[in-house]
Amino acid sequence: MITKKEFNEACAEALQMIADAGIVLTLEDREKITAADFGLSNLRKEGIQILTMFETDRIAGKILVLFPNQTEPEHWHPPVGNDPGKEEIIRAISGDLYFYIPGEDTLDKGFIVDGKSDCYTMRHEVDLKPGDQLVLPSGTKHWFQAGPAGAVMYSFSTKVRDTLDQFTDPNIIRETKIVA
Repeated sequence: MITKKEFNEACAEALQMIADAGIVLTLEDREKITAADFGLSNLRKEGIQILTMFETDRIAGKILVLFPNQTEPEHWHPPVGNDPGKEEIIRAISGDLYFYIPGEDTLDKGFIVDGKSDCYTMRHEVDLKPGDQLVLPSGTKHWFQAGPAGAVMYSFSTKVRDTLDQFTDPNIIRETKIVA
């Protein structure tokens, strides 16, 4: 749960980071920005800012923004009916971006959120520099984190069903609740 003030400030800061990354947005785009705290009530530590550029029945394009040292919690995109689950391509635009996926434990630049080692089980670090991209096949457990400069990235994917994402942290609630 986050306050309306915190939500508005996060969205404004994310829009500024997008502009600083050289991405031009229309007024309509700017109105689509949102912030997700995953029900953890600590947006700056575990959360993300999302601007959905387009979404059809088959594909979606988003701009994702992480504030300095902000972490998107570990999750995966499960199958839904006959759909094998969302396949996603992340392309780094600016800042410091560390992705954690299955593989050998190489965690070096990032960190596990305090007291949550059981909720961040993927430890294979992929350091994405601006222009780098990472393909996440359906069902791949992953989490990501910004370094000290924050990060802006594109997310291109198949059909989005974010409210059905599965999380390692049992305390996560996918839909952001905003209070006065």
